[in-house]
Amino acid sequence: MRKLIYALPVLLFAGLAGYFILALQPGYDPHALPSVMIDKPAPDFKLAGLKDDGFSLEGFKGRPVVINFFASWCVPCREEHPLLMRLAEKEHIPLYGIDYKDRPEDAARLLAQFGNPYRSVGLDQDGRTGLDFGVYGVPETYVLDATGRIRKKFTGPMTAKQVNQELLPILKQLSGGV
Repeated sequence: MRKLIYALPVLLFAGLAGYFILALQPGYDPHALPSVMIDKPAPDFKLAGLKDDGFSLEGFKGRPVVINFFASWCVPCREEHPLLMRLAEKEHIPLYGIDYKDRPEDAARLLAQFGNPYRSVGLDQDGRTGLDFGVYGVPETYVLDATGRIRKKFTGPMTAKQVNQELLPILKQLSGGV
């Protein structure tokens, strides 16, 4: 038992040293949350719509699309919203929203107040579709290629830098404009 007590500080030090060695590697991003869904088919879904018939994965096939999970109660979603409006209006991005674990009337109020950047909004009130996609929390944005495979995931509110350096180039590539 005494040997274990003496070994405990050494083991803790070794664990911390290993963590710091990993964290100090070039290119390590502590904010990156890897997704096992990248380059895999998006989960099949069919959602009721906020103002229309909604949408399904099958309806997206044949063209690349961007799916943004959001909610009216999400403060970072409100921070990201002006950027999404710019993408929809100026860049004409095929942007679809999924209202995650939210009341439809609250989502409608948010979009009426701040503008609606989405071509259509699906309702994921029970969170099942978000769970299938691997959503950690909102906002999260997924880029799907023309075959319905997830090609990119953005966790948290997107920034202008991410849009210019990552989102727009991948959409250009997926659209055949390499």
